[in-house]
Amino acid sequence: MSYQWLDWARRLQSISQAGLTFTKDIYDRERYEELQQISKEIIESYSEIEMQQLSNLFAYEKGYQTPKLDVRGAVFKEEKILMVREKMDDKWSLPGGFCEVGLSPNENIVKEIWEESGYHVVPTKLLALLDMNKHSHPPQPYHYYKLFIRCEIVGGEESTGIETKGIDFFAEDQLPVLSVGRNTVDQVKTLFEFSRNPTKQAIVE
Repeated sequence: MSYQWLDWARRLQSISQAGLTFTKDIYDRERYEELQQISKEIIESYSEIEMQQLSNLFAYEKGYQTPKLDVRGAVFKEEKILMVREKMDDKWSLPGGFCEVGLSPNENIVKEIWEESGYHVVPTKLLALLDMNKHSHPPQPYHYYKLFIRCEIVGGEESTGIETKGIDFFAEDQLPVLSVGRNTVDQVKTLFEFSRNPTKQAIVE
C-alpha cells in the first residue's frame, strides 16, 4: 500500500538528514533543518504520530538514511504458528524486532524469540524479504524491510518478556487481532503456505 504524502515526507527526511551530516555551511544547515521540520509536520498532519515523538525519533538518526531491517520468526507446532501479545498495543505479532548492530539476521531472530517467548530456536530457512511499502501496514515514519525466517524449537519453555504479555500458537483460520504495524494477515497466511509446502521458493518483494 502506498501513501504518496509519506513517500515525500520520508524523502525530505532522508535528504535533510544526509545534509545535516555532511554540510559545513551554516546557511545550508538552516535549510536542511527547515526541510526536516517540514517532513515532521507532514507526518504529524496525516498520521497519529505526535510532533514530540517524531522529534525524538529523528534526533537519533545520523548519516545517510537507509531502510531499517525488521526480522520476524515463523515457528510452527502442530500446524499452528507462534505469536506473542505486545504490551504496547495489546495485539499479537510474530516474535521479532529490529536487527541489532553486531548480530546476524539468524542471531537476531534467535535472540528475539527467546526474549519474547522463552523458546530456544534454530533458524532453518529464509522465507521472505518484504518491503513494507508494498503491504498494508499503517503509515510509519521510517522505511522498513521485513525479514521472515523459519525456526524450529529446540528447547526452553513459554515465558513472557519485557515487551510481551502473552504467548500462544494459532491456527491459520483462528488468528487473533494482529499488530499490523509489525505483521499483516496476508503475511502470516503466506507463512502458512511455506509450512504446507517446504520446497516453496523464498519471496523477495
